[in-house]
Amino acid sequence: MSETHTVQGFEPKYLDEVVHINWICLPENYDNSFFMDIYYHFPRSFVTAKVGEKVVGYIMCRVETGFSERKRFSLTRKGHVVSVAVLPEYRNRGIASSLLERAMEALKEYRATETFLEVRVSNKAAIGLYERFGFTKAREIAGYYRDGETACVLVRLNNT
Repeated sequence: MSETHTVQGFEPKYLDEVVHINWICLPENYDNSFFMDIYYHFPRSFVTAKVGEKVVGYIMCRVETGFSERKRFSLTRKGHVVSVAVLPEYRNRGIASSLLERAMEALKEYRATETFLEVRVSNKAAIGLYERFGFTKAREIAGYYRDGETACVLVRLNNT
């Protein structure tokens, strides 16, 4: 029987664990100051998942002003899901869904009218998760990732 998880806001004391998860799970890694910058500017949309006292996943988002992915030539406040990761041994337990749900609520609090993210075209599991949350494909960016893989840009309108 698997342990249940809890979702809560990121706290600086979890930085080392979050950075460790990033390094284990994703080829795109950030330095500590990048994580802390997002936390200081958008603390409600930087969320961690714990099993017991162990941080097993995180999501971090920021809000940007830019052209809408859905309404051509329209400036808007956009939530940007910068990074999501769950340790491999804790996947398929609903943790990523819980993180995404909490982050989407926080982005609405920040008055983001839409949310977007980039995901590897090969990451079918993540794409399926995002589609369950109402994200749809807006476009692709060839060679987006360091290894040359294409990114799929997914977007959803936030119900504010």
